[in-house]
Formats: sequence, structure tokens, C-alpha cells
Amino acid sequence: MKRWKIVVMALLAVSTVMLLSFTFRRADEKISKKKTGFVPPKGCVFRTVMGEESSDSSFVYKTPEKVLTSMTRGLAWIVEAQNANGGWGAGSHSRQDIRDPHAVQTDPATTSMVAMALLRSGSTLTSGKNSAQLKKALNYLLEAVEKSSPQHHNITELTGTQIQTKLGANIDVVLTAQFLSDIVDHASYDESLKRRVEKALDVCVSKIQKAQDVNGSIAGAGWAGVLQSSFATNALEAAETKGANVDKKALDKSREFQKKNYDVATGDVNTDMGAGIVLYSVTGSARASAKEARKVKEELARAKEEGRIDAAAPVSAESLEKIGYDKDDALKYSTAYNVYESAKVQAQREDVMSGFGNNGGEEFMSYLQTGESMIIGKDSGWKKWYDNMSGRLLNIQNNDGSWNGHHCITSPVFCTATCLLILSVNNDVDKLVKQGAK
Repeated sequence: MKRWKIVVMALLAVSTVMLLSFTFRRADEKISKKKTGFVPPKGCVFRTVMGEESSDSSFVYKTPEKVLTSMTRGLAWIVEAQNANGGWGAGSHSRQDIRDPHAVQTDPATTSMVAMALLRSGSTLTSGKNSAQLKKALNYLLEAVEKSSPQHHNITELTGTQIQTKLGANIDVVLTAQFLSDIVDHASYDESLKRRVEKALDVCVSKIQKAQDVNGSIAGAGWAGVLQSSFATNALEAAETKGANVDKKALDKSREFQKKNYDVATGDVNTDMGAGIVLYSVTGSARASAKEARKVKEELARAKEEGRIDAAAPVSAESLEKIGYDKDDALKYSTAYNVYESAKVQAQREDVMSGFGNNGGEEFMSYLQTGESMIIGKDSGWKKWYDNMSGRLLNIQNNDGSWNGHHCITSPVFCTATCLLILSVNNDVDKLVKQGAK
């Protein structure tokens, strides 16, 4: 009888804890919504804090309230900037003085960045405060892909936009491919829409691969063309995880181009396609090598646990050969590991992060690459990076909630979208970690 009483009391205690946890969570969500208008979306890292979903505990990070407030202001501004056709625009390079988002032509590159920001910030095609805006953006981009000429590498006839001039003539198809990879799973509620997204993604992948030069870069490089090529690598990598028709050789060649921009032995960075700015090139090197570096780190750790190699063995080509890599792969993967470990450090140095000397869209894109590479590489140092980066961005946010560049890519729409992608990156931790898995 005594034993039954203990069992009953234990069950009551567990039920009470669960009820209190649920009550506190709901109260926390109400407070968050009241203060910021932003409620953590299902599937994001915020909910793992409450134990609702599985996530690697080392990557759980609760976004500070002041960051949520900043994001809410940025989202409110950018939603108002959407045009009637569902797109957003950065404007032309020749008229950078025009900052009114409704006084410029819409373009796929800028629209894709905004759409990715809306998605990462918690809205989907079927839920979230900005679901309607996201749907309109998707339709705008699908029509751009479907109307594009098979003979052209890009998906728009627009030329001379800020983004094209500074990053590259084919940046629109690159960023659109990335967005389509991000949104395809959210289109599963409508089979015909999902097929349409998948078809458009394959078109974009094909165009990117056809635009690849012999050295692995993407043709039509702009002032900081290394960023166009780096984001193309990211887009192909993401598309591959979604089953798109990615040519593995093209992806490998794209990664190799980025990695070769960084010399591990000397720390020298090739900035020939990076406008002479170390930041633009080194972040691409870190991002392109992150997945391979993680594979090496995890497989070597497993081999040490199983006693297949000495516990003190360094990460080297010799060590990798001992655990089963052939000679060529051992060299390839050990190089990737060393590039990542060294490039990520250099990418976070104050003198490197200053970029061109003040903030432009290129700097924001580079910061985004650093953070995503650290999460893909399952590098716990990303939290320190996030604290530093979120503090930087909050200090330079405009009074109206937007961000803008002070050189080159000055567009407030493009810069606000990129900053929102940085601030909300922890919402995509699970997805990025999964993308980095071998």
C-alpha cells in the first residue's frame, strides 16, 4: 500500500511540473508577443529550450529580448517595402541615391533575400504573420524562373542593379536557388506547388552550373565577384540536400575555388575577385570548407573512441589514411579542415571584419556566411560570434527599423533582409546542422 502511495505522489509531481512548464511557456510567448509582436515559430531553437523538440544542447541559444525587438522593427519595415507584384528591389547601381523601396524596380536577388528572411523569422506559406507576403514573393520568383530563357544563365533581363554590379551578373539565379531550396519542404501541403518549386529549383541549378567557369567560379563577376561564387556554392550545397539535379563535380569544383582563396600555411588570402577586401574572400573559404571539416572532425573522433587510432593523433592526411581514407581524399579533407579552422578565426578578427572600412551589403553578406559556416561545421563558437554580431547590428539599425549600407550595396531593402537573416540564424540551427551532416 505504501508503495502505491509513493507511485501516485510521483505521478502527481510529474504532472504538476509538466503543467507549470506549459503555463510558463504560454505566459512567456504572450509576453514576447506583447513586447515584440514576434512569437517563436514551431521548429525553431527557442522551443528546444522548453524541451519540446530535439536539438543538440550545445547549439540551443535563446535569442535576447532586445534582438527580438530589433527583428520585429526590421520585419515591419521590410513588409511595408514589398511592391504590388510581390517583389522587392535594390535599385540600380547608377541611382544609389534612391532609397525609397517603392521607387525602384523589383529584382529576383533582392526578393529572394527578403523571402529567406521572412521564412527564417518564423513565417511559412501556411502560417506566421507574414505568410501572405511570403506567398506573393514565391509566386514572383517562380514566374521569373519560368519566364526565363533557357539560353540565359540568369533569370531576369534586368541589368545594372546594385546587386549585380557589386556581386555578379548571375546573382539573381544564385539567390533564387537558395530560397527555393529553403522553401520546398514548406510547399508539401500542395503537391502541384511543390512540383513547381522543385522544377524551378532544377532550372536554377542547371543555370548556375552552366555559368561555372573552368576555375570553379561563376561567370559575370562583379566588384566583389567572390561573393557571387561563394553563394553559388551554398546554393548548390543546399539544393543537393533537397534532391535537385546537382552535378557533384560542379559542386566540388565550386568548393575548391573558394578554398584555394586561402593559404593555410601563410594565412594569405587571394582577394583578386574580392575587390581587394580580405573579408569577402575569407568568409567564402570558411563556408565552403565547413561541411568537409566537420566530417573530418567527427570521423576522427569516432576512430579515436573505437581505438582505431591514437587518441593524440592530429588532424592530418596521415591520420585520415590510417582510418580508411584513400591518399587523395585524405589530402583533400585534411586541407578542408585546416582551411576552415584557420579561415573562421581570420574572418572574426576586428581588422578583417571592418571590410571596406564601413558597412555595405557585402560586409553583411560576409558576416552571414561566417555564422552559417560555424553552425554547419557544428562549431560551438558560433554563440560567441552571434553575441558579437547581434550587438554590432543593433547599434547601427536605423530609427525606422531598417539597415542600409554606406558603400557599394547601399540598398536598405537588401541590407535589412541580410541583417534579419543574421539575427534570426539560430532559428535555422537544426536545418543547418542537418545540412552539414555527411
